[in-house]
Amino acid sequence: MVVGAIVVWPAPAAAIGPPVVAPGPPPTGPVAPMDPTEQKTVCAQATTLPGTQFQRPSAGETMLDYRAAWRFSRGAGQRVAVIDTGVSPNPRLPALQPGGDYVSSSDGLTDCDAHGTLVAGIIAATPSPADGFSGVAPEAAILSIRQNSGVYAVKGTGAAQEDPNATSAGYGNTRTLAYAIVRAVDLGATVVNLSEAACAPVGTNIDDDAVGQALRYAFERNVVVVAAAGNVAPQGKCSAQNGTTDPNLPVADAWATVRTVASPAWFSDYVLTVGAVTTTGQPADFSLHGPWVDVAAPGEQITSLSPTGPGLMNAWLDPTAGPVPVNGTSFAAPYVSGVVALLRSRFPEMSAGEVMERIKRTARTAASGPDETVGYGVVDPVAALTFQVPAQSSAVGATHAVIGPAPVDSVDHRARNLGLIVVLACAVLAGVAISVLKMPTRER
Repeated sequence: MVVGAIVVWPAPAAAIGPPVVAPGPPPTGPVAPMDPTEQKTVCAQATTLPGTQFQRPSAGETMLDYRAAWRFSRGAGQRVAVIDTGVSPNPRLPALQPGGDYVSSSDGLTDCDAHGTLVAGIIAATPSPADGFSGVAPEAAILSIRQNSGVYAVKGTGAAQEDPNATSAGYGNTRTLAYAIVRAVDLGATVVNLSEAACAPVGTNIDDDAVGQALRYAFERNVVVVAAAGNVAPQGKCSAQNGTTDPNLPVADAWATVRTVASPAWFSDYVLTVGAVTTTGQPADFSLHGPWVDVAAPGEQITSLSPTGPGLMNAWLDPTAGPVPVNGTSFAAPYVSGVVALLRSRFPEMSAGEVMERIKRTARTAASGPDETVGYGVVDPVAALTFQVPAQSSAVGATHAVIGPAPVDSVDHRARNLGLIVVLACAVLAGVAISVLKMPTRER
């Protein structure tokens, strides 16, 4: 990361604007792969970094301090759909529910990638005396829908094809993503977490009309959808970072400098898009910037549930590099989904739009205002649940996200106040009497 310098990004060949959702009903399709599929590689191997001490709270929990919010809510009554690589059953996910499989033939409770289980654990894992880890909303239920996988592909093919509509390096695309979103809504989800993205350079035709229609369907049925911003990687489809030519320009003007598009993240009218920050709270280099980024959450040194047993993991096992830390916007998004579950549990009368607005307005916004790296800033669970939000629109230039409660005065001043009232009343009466005495006598 470059500090103290302004990076000037070249403008894209053709400026773009926010996506327009086509009219029409939500997309529907069978709960099954669109093609015959098969497993191509071994399942991902979860592991831990050398020297790990899981008794300590994770870096993400330390930053957000979400246990302090449990005085007000623990997410009871909420069903969070995790549309991902599946979620493996785990004793610390006691309310885990199957939602179907668009990759293979499971019920959604199989995770060969470890990704979906990590996401679900961040949202709703219950505490354990064996370690210091817990999810944000431990009383929320998880609805698992397997929609993509890096270890599966179309049967009879080799490596994953170069498809701008792919949401995974293996199998999964924007069409099955749209189907899965609609299914989650129809199965009663109150929150939907999407830790995935179809990513492509501006000018590439991402076929995500159905995704937009599915997101609108969710929003209109009072479901909050949380989406990861996407990860920038030199060898990936998100290979070019977005950036404004002038950091002082309004966020809305950043559309003119967009070079890379990520879906569903860019449907900002219907989703809460989450960027990632480092353990020190700075925008993560890998987090894709964009005018659609709403808020941010921890995305480095992630700890969560292992898909292969009751323990925890904080690393991937790379065959050549050994244990590699778990990082990514995929894991920033579930922190926000957990906060949404807390908020919806405490304030069930709030609409999806009101919840999304409150999450943004109570985030830790920088003095310079929202930007395209972290949106309104890092989410604040306690503030979201307790602070009084001003009754005004979230203007782009706003720098004060919340109004805190009035300070409590421990001294009783009622006697003093009563005395002041009596003195003032006497003074007024005396003034009236003097005025009457000075008035001239009226002639009869």
